[in-house]
Amino acid sequence: MGHSAVARTPDASSREKNVGMDAAAAADAAIAEENGVLEGEEGALIDYKTLTWWQGGIVLIAETVSLGILSLPSVLATVGLVPGIILILIMGFLSTYSGLVLAEFRQEYPFVQNFGDAVEVIGESIGMGRVFQEVFGWAQVTFQVFVMGSHLLTFTICMNTLTSSSTCTIVWAIVGLAIFAALNLPRTLKYTSYMSMASCMSITLAVLITIGDVAVERPIGSGSFAIARELGFSGAFLAVTNIAISFSSHSCFFSVISEFKKPEDWPKALALLQICDTVLYLLAAIVIYVFVGEDVPSPALSAAGSATMRKVIWGIAIPTIVIAGVIYGHVAAKYIFSRMFRNTKHMIRRTKRSGIAWVAIIIGIWAISLVIAESIPVFNSLLGLICALFASWFSYGLPGIFWLWMHYGNWFKDWKQTCRFLANVLLFITGLLICVLGLWASIEAIASGGSTKPWTCASNAAE
Repeated sequence: MGHSAVARTPDASSREKNVGMDAAAAADAAIAEENGVLEGEEGALIDYKTLTWWQGGIVLIAETVSLGILSLPSVLATVGLVPGIILILIMGFLSTYSGLVLAEFRQEYPFVQNFGDAVEVIGESIGMGRVFQEVFGWAQVTFQVFVMGSHLLTFTICMNTLTSSSTCTIVWAIVGLAIFAALNLPRTLKYTSYMSMASCMSITLAVLITIGDVAVERPIGSGSFAIARELGFSGAFLAVTNIAISFSSHSCFFSVISEFKKPEDWPKALALLQICDTVLYLLAAIVIYVFVGEDVPSPALSAAGSATMRKVIWGIAIPTIVIAGVIYGHVAAKYIFSRMFRNTKHMIRRTKRSGIAWVAIIIGIWAISLVIAESIPVFNSLLGLICALFASWFSYGLPGIFWLWMHYGNWFKDWKQTCRFLANVLLFITGLLICVLGLWASIEAIASGGSTKPWTCASNAAE
């Protein structure tokens, strides 16, 4: 590896020793000698490595196949059937490859727990390690809080649909905040992995029922569809960003890998994720768009013909809406918590201070996500903005940079390496284009958002 020496610097080595249970035990021994470690629950050691590969795969599916799938039928309505299918397949391939690159990077630098750590490794070679850690670490948290906001927004749409808009939308956002925060109280993903099974089943069942309903009833719209469409730049690129966001769970990959019992099993979990999400995306997008037509709503679960059927489908989808948001909340809170307590007993033991801090962090980030959800109440535009600002780099641009940096000096040693070089250059260019052009398209779409107003009690459910 071109830069493997960086991982052996004194700073990197000391950080690596602070990761894992051996390091935890050593740190605790030192702290206990000076201050004494509390007995019972206060001194309980936290085991973070609790996930098998299939549990990790289920967590990833629950995190990924949630909001993204709900916007894809409307994406096909925007760009046309054939271009939409091609874009879904291309973005699926790129996101799979970038996931493998992230795993390769973490294998080379096992102390990496998040994107801040990863970019810091690169920054150290030019004396910018700490700056890179701060910029990209907090960018990761910002992205995840924005995604949490989109889950809160979807929760309000869901509750307005179920209750026939009988309550103020802001009230439902506050109720959602309480539910999401309560489920984020556990400090590991062990129990979330079990909840994720319910999440996977719920979104699959909700999508299949929607598909069956639209196939039988042909609700909403004329049912006509276009093989391809001519459209303006803004609409076209917003569609691209919405496809990209449906594959963009990469900001959580480092944190999920760090909780694997065997990190080397990551490719199996990634394969489980990508097979399931690509199949579901294509099935839902094609069938719902073909039968509903150009007026297909977003989120797509509102495409069912009758109000009663929409209520049934949204009710089934509640676990996915909630649990996927909880996973993002966990990863964001874990980063903030680790920055506060790294190298202390509070990081690895259940102390009163760590418990209070964890609860405060959870409440704080969900409160910020509520502000985002109510300030940008247009579902597709919010997803597009999130993707352009953050997912473009975490899912595409940065993995390409990581590979190019690791293999610097060996880009063209044989034809296979040359192909990998070209693939990672493509990843970087994809991330750059989605960021610059997608941001412009998303801001234009939000600015012309029509009748949807921020911070209103009015219903945001499909009529």
